[in-house]
Amino acid sequence: MEILITYDVATESAEGRRRLRRVAKACEAYGQRVQRSVFECVVSEMDLEKLKHRLVQEIDTSEDSLRIYRLREPRQRFVQVFGQKPTFDLDEPLVL
Repeated sequence: MEILITYDVATESAEGRRRLRRVAKACEAYGQRVQRSVFECVVSEMDLEKLKHRLVQEIDTSEDSLRIYRLREPRQRFVQVFGQKPTFDLDEPLVL
């Protein structure tokens, strides 16, 4: 399934900045950054549960916000992108 993860982490403190980095690292393990605090991910049901658990452990629910949206498939039919950030085909092989 394809999901969209968005987050807003309070970064006024050093701990907040550490939380922000840990949340971003967790998301990078499952998908691609499409904006600063937005990731598109392709995950299985099990991976989604693992990722949710990890993210909830990282954020401070009294200061931060985390949202996970399930995208309608096929995503290419429902998502329009304008501007600087190019889109990538998540089904294509990743070449490093």
